[in-house]
Amino acid sequence: MSEFTSLVKSRRSANNYMEGVEITRSELEEIFTLAKYAPSAFNLQHTHYLVVTDPVLKEKIYESCKQYKVHSASAVILVLGNRYAYQAVEKINEGMHHLGILSKQELDRTVETVTGIYEGKGESFMKEEAIRNASLSAMLFMLSAKDKGWDTCPMIGFDPGAIKEILEIPDGYETVMMITIGKEKLSSQRPRGYRKPNGEFVSYNGM
Repeated sequence: MSEFTSLVKSRRSANNYMEGVEITRSELEEIFTLAKYAPSAFNLQHTHYLVVTDPVLKEKIYESCKQYKVHSASAVILVLGNRYAYQAVEKINEGMHHLGILSKQELDRTVETVTGIYEGKGESFMKEEAIRNASLSAMLFMLSAKDKGWDTCPMIGFDPGAIKEILEIPDGYETVMMITIGKEKLSSQRPRGYRKPNGEFVSYNGM
């Protein structure tokens, strides 16, 4: 079994965590350094991670959703998607221009094309893109965390409005999901749920 296969199969959604386990900023930075390689449309990198380790803030989040794993986790991470990430397209690509990889005309055309797509398709598309791209990043974050010895659980069982107020999240961001991270309390681990065989979720050349 390859290391990657083992990693994928060992990643589980942690139901509970050992309390009092600290995760350092340097450990989190190692994970984020890998997560940044997630794909994103036009390399716009829509995702912003808001990490909560402060005990008071963490308890406020727990009170808003009443899920114990939030209380016991080493950190709570909000995965946010920037609806207006396209507005940074020139800044993201200007390095390629300075290196001579993109001409000024190519840079201008890229800015025009990307801006036209996002503004042409409107707010609902921007929201979908924020969620879609942040979700791709979140999956890589969870695999990277597992590779570094940390357990995670993606969560949607919370009130986005309450979270937005507690953490003062700007209006331009979608609260895509919450990820708890820590060391799983193995005595609370459930057997892995049923996974469909390929034939039940894969089709070729049509449904």
